[in-house]
Amino acid sequence: MEQQITPEYIKQLVYSILPEVLAQYKEEKGKDISLNPLLERLIRLEEELKALRIEMSIRFEAIIKEMNIKFETTIKEMNTRFEAIIQEMNIRFEAQKKESVASFEAINSRFEAVLAEQRALRQEMNARFEALNSRFEALEKRLNFLQWLITIGFSFLIGLMTFFNFFRFFK
Repeated sequence: MEQQITPEYIKQLVYSILPEVLAQYKEEKGKDISLNPLLERLIRLEEELKALRIEMSIRFEAIIKEMNIKFETTIKEMNTRFEAIIQEMNIRFEAQKKESVASFEAINSRFEAVLAEQRALRQEMNARFEALNSRFEALEKRLNFLQWLITIGFSFLIGLMTFFNFFRFFK
């Protein structure tokens, strides 16, 4: 099986071979490695990359801190706004509740006044009906009395007429 050639594989290969090549080069040339311009450039490049990484991580941390501070201030502002809105809404709801209670109490007092007026009217009507009823009863008694009086009077007259006719018939 062939191993795939990837950048990681090449990197590992270079790192495994590089120390041997450098040691061999040093022995052959007898020179200091730092004199080789290519190696010096490679060392400087690695140092710059390391410095860039450090600088980028510092910048990243600063940006994160700045973003956290902005986020926290935004959250605090939102919380204060929400608290103000909630307080305003509570005040409005309390005012609406008081207004509703007052209107319900006014309606209730009007309803009670109407009920009291209806009770008074009912009592007045009952009193009028009682008075009317007593007048009708008195009228009925008078009419009964008149009926009996007329009946007795006609009976008396018929009795008298019969009595006079009876004497006239025998004469």
